Parts: sequence; structure tokens; C-alpha cells
Amino acid sequence: MRFVFFFLFVLDLYSSTLHLATSANPSRLNPILATDSSSSEIASFLFNGLVKYDKDLDQIIGDLAQDFYYEDNQTLIFKLHPNIKWHDGKEMDASDVVFTYEVLVSDKISSPYSANFRFVQSVEAIDSHTLRVKYTKPYFKALETWMMGILPRHILEDEENLMNSSFNTNPIGTGPYKLHQLEHSKNIILRVNENYFLGKAKIDQISFHVIADPMTRFLMLKSKALDVGSIEAMEYERQLDATFFENFQIFEEISHSYTYLGFNLKREKFQDPRVREALSLAIDREELVSILFFKHARVCTGPFLPGTKSFNEEIKAPKQDIKRAKELLKEAGYDANNPFTFEIATSNSSSIRPYAAQILQHQLQKAGVIVNLRVMEWQAFLNMVVFPKEFDTVLLGWSLSSTPDPYIFWHSDNDKRGGFNFIGYNNPKIDAMIERSQSIIDKEKLAQMNREMFAMIVRDNPYLFLYIPNSITTVSKKMKNIEPALSGIWHNYIEWEKEENE
Repeated sequence: MRFVFFFLFVLDLYSSTLHLATSANPSRLNPILATDSSSSEIASFLFNGLVKYDKDLDQIIGDLAQDFYYEDNQTLIFKLHPNIKWHDGKEMDASDVVFTYEVLVSDKISSPYSANFRFVQSVEAIDSHTLRVKYTKPYFKALETWMMGILPRHILEDEENLMNSSFNTNPIGTGPYKLHQLEHSKNIILRVNENYFLGKAKIDQISFHVIADPMTRFLMLKSKALDVGSIEAMEYERQLDATFFENFQIFEEISHSYTYLGFNLKREKFQDPRVREALSLAIDREELVSILFFKHARVCTGPFLPGTKSFNEEIKAPKQDIKRAKELLKEAGYDANNPFTFEIATSNSSSIRPYAAQILQHQLQKAGVIVNLRVMEWQAFLNMVVFPKEFDTVLLGWSLSSTPDPYIFWHSDNDKRGGFNFIGYNNPKIDAMIERSQSIIDKEKLAQMNREMFAMIVRDNPYLFLYIPNSITTVSKKMKNIEPALSGIWHNYIEWEKEENE
């Protein structure tokens, strides 16, 4: 361990370095293919979309686009900043946006993000810095769609297999940092982009240390080998002393994510709604939150998050009812002589989820349910379990925007290779409601429909919605210009500075 820490500090000799940790090797540092959290996080430093949310998530503001407006309710105009350059020095222009769109809707890739562009009729470069995007009909997420990172046409236009392209591990973007080094299971180093169109970032280098073990990440944070890191509630409550708080600031807020147990609805044993309801009634969500998080989380009641207009306050989490759970299982043909048995698969990238799986195993045992556990490394979990749909249930989580599109997770169209509806949920009524909702521009009408879908999805029990953890972020007091906001702390990271060692 001392050798590891020594190596980290040697890196600081290069220049000011922001030390971070990631739990897994990124699979693809390509924004249109990055579906795991590690890839998405690192790619966000390398690429820009046309637009982004402001720091308080209130409105959409320009990113690559200096200006944008609706020409009519089905047509968007974007005007790019002048003098945007790719990391290789070539100028970025409107043809790159057209190219990115054409790749996303082609059959060359398999990406869940392609669904966001299903209502785009055409993307036209009016001139080198102006784009016209036409939609087949009004779409409530038309602007948010263009938060997707833009790809370089001049590098990829002749690429025949983008899914396996070397670009995915040697990306060229427009972002404030560019990839300098990618060592799997070791270090991923980003260096500052001297020609960033919004001004050079003040920290010269970002070093991501790939640390699969959560305890090792925590120990590195405590030893000040990391500058920013997330900690779990149990660590916060039981494993920090006064010295830690002398060196770190704490920023805590409800996260924009939830954790769930998802059923593989293609497997016959989960197709009986009585079974899914029984399993839901057999668990005690309040106990789960209390044991794992103390006061740093809340019970999740459905697919949209509290604080958003789509959240349905009338839907409450089920209370544990072991007697009723056993009755439902017996009706479905299960009893002590023929117990219902299934497996929970999850990843060890989070220190919490393996413990959550153990608690669920214990709670379900009270209803006579036998649960087996499988805990795997993150990439193996995704590639061997989740995407091939080789599971009974998965313990996973989703991060959501303030206006999530239910089409991505709940429409049967996305029960396909690369889609996020990998549990196989198929409800024709939900499909129809989602399709109607897509062209509703009135925010209150849209929210009302989403609240109705919230209730219907919860009744179907395709997931057991479990908990919404707080996000507890620790930041070294060496870091300056940190400005917490509703979106978190990262909105102004190009303004961050780090005090040098004395």
C-alpha cells in the first residue's frame, strides 16, 4: 500500500493533479457507447454536447452551441461557438454533429441512446457553424437529446466497426481534458486541453485510479491519496475521525439515482404477478435503509425521483407482510416442500449492494424463499450477466435526469440487445402512454401522465424499488473554488484550483 501511495504522489511532480478513483475499467470512452458509470464519468471530461443543464438543473444552456432556439415547435436551430477544436487540433464544425446523428441512427452500432433520436426527421448543416434539426412531431426532450457527446467525423467517417474501434480507448474529443494514458486496472490520466474553447481548466491533470475494492478506495481517501471521493453512510458514521474532517469538506444531498431488484421477466417463475407481489411483501425496505444507511437514504417508491414533477406522492412503499407473502406463494404453487428459489446477481463495485443482497436474502428467508447470491466484478457482471440477460434478478441502480424519458427503461421497444429494458418488461398500456407522452410539451400535462405511469409500473412489480441513497462527497480542503449546487459540485470544475504541497 505504501508503494501505491508513493506512486500517486510522484505523479504530482508533473503539475497540479486532481486524484480521483473509479471502481472499474471503462469499457468504451465513447459518449454514444458509454453505458457504464466509469466510462460515462471519464468521457464527460473528454467530450461536449450541444447543450447541458445549468448548475441548478432549472434550464438548459449552451455547451458547444453558443445559441439555440426553436424556429417552430418541430424545428431547432443551433449555432456553434467559433474556434472549437478537436484534441488533435482540427476545427470542429456542424458536419461533426450531422455525422454523430447519422451514426446513432445507423445499424453500425447498438446503443440505448439511439432511442433518444427516434423523432428526429433530419439534421442539416446550414453552414459550418449552424444546424437545423427537424422533428417528426413535437418532442418534450428535444433539447435534452443534444446533451449527447459529439464525435469527430474526420477520424471516424471511414470506421467500419465502431463498436470495436480503437477510438473507444483512444478517444479524440472537444472537452477540457484529453486522454493521455489508459492503463487498465491501474491509472487513467487526462491532461488539460490547452485550446479548450471555454478557456483552459486551472488543474493541469486528472488521474483516475482504478480501484475495484471499495475498502481500498476508502483507505486511499483517508490517507489523502485522493482529492475527491464518495463515501458510504456507514463509513461516514463509524469510520471517520476528527483528523479526516480537518482535511476534507463534506457535501451531502439526496442522489439523483435509485437502487432496485429487477426480475428477469422472460423467466417463467417471475411471470406470475403473485410471485412478484409476494417477494415485494416479504422485504422490509425501512429496515434495509436503516441498516445500510442510518439516516443517509430514503425508501424508493417508484421509477421517478422525489423532487421532480413526475414523482407520485400517493404511492407508498409496501409494508412487510410475511403472512400475506406466504399466502401468495402458496397460491402460486410454492410451500415448504417446494420453496421458491432464485438468485440475486450484483457487483462488488459498490460496498453497499453486496450487503443489501445479504439483507434481502435474510428477509426473504422468513417467507420461506431461498435466495442464492452471486457477486461479481463490474465489467464481468455487465458483459456476462446483465446484457446477455443471464440472470434471475439483478441488484442495480439507475441515475436519472430531472426529466427522465420512460421510453428508455419501460417501453417494450427497448427490450433488445443493448437496450436498458433488459428485464423484459412489456405492458401495452404503458407502451401506449409512453408513446402519447412523447409529444406532450405542456410540462404539467406531461408530469400528470408520468405520475399515472408511476402508479401502474409499481403495481406491476417489474422491479422491487428499494432505496434512494444520499450522495456523500468528500473534497480535500486543498481544492478551491468548489461551488455546491443542485446538480452537485462538478458543474464548474474547470475553475477548480489545488493548493500545492508546502
